[in-house]
Amino acid sequence: MSLEVRGLRVRRGGREVLHEVSLDVPPGEITALLGANGAGKSTLVLTVAGLLPAASGTVTADGDELTGLRPERVRALGVATVPEGHRVLRSLTVADNLRVAGPGQAPALAAFPELHDLRERRAGTLSGGQQQMLALAQAMIGGPRYLLVDELSFGLAPAVVARLVPALAALAEGGTGVLLIEQYTRLALELAARVHVLERGRVALRGTPAELRARLRSAYLGEGDGDL
Repeated sequence: MSLEVRGLRVRRGGREVLHEVSLDVPPGEITALLGANGAGKSTLVLTVAGLLPAASGTVTADGDELTGLRPERVRALGVATVPEGHRVLRSLTVADNLRVAGPGQAPALAAFPELHDLRERRAGTLSGGQQQMLALAQAMIGGPRYLLVDELSFGLAPAVVARLVPALAALAEGGTGVLLIEQYTRLALELAARVHVLERGRVALRGTPAELRARLRSAYLGEGDGDL
């Protein structure tokens, strides 16, 4: 069982952005999706989350059909998303942001104890790193089966990213399948068990981090097509 994307085609602004994309996100692992700006990474996340329609193809989670469902139904079926850009309710306090996300906040707060001291602060006054912690904590509430994280490191200093990484690793160790979308190859290769590389809306490469590192010694990421 896994989060399965099969033959996904998505159109945006009158053009096809994803072309027959297929990938798996197994439970209990971090799977990385790499690619340059415009490769289609965020489009894939938004489509899996129910925020964009698919022109064709399917998305399933442990056999549950997600294709065409509304975002709240996708979330109810155990697939949570952390969108790019630290998306939090800026006018609400940290505590209210967590309440809105639902019951069962203890594991999320345990992952980010710093949020305890910030619970009465308005989310809009937090630093970028603190907002990303809050966004991750919101997504973790309810114990999702799968978590999609779009650009974990976006706009953040390496020291801040280092405070976020253990929570993702612990989620995977606890059985959650994590899809990590990243521009930065080094971070993804350090965390992931398996890597997919998108180029112009197609999966150009896929393999383990070791296989991808070997390929990078002799070629640019976009060279070739298929499994490593």
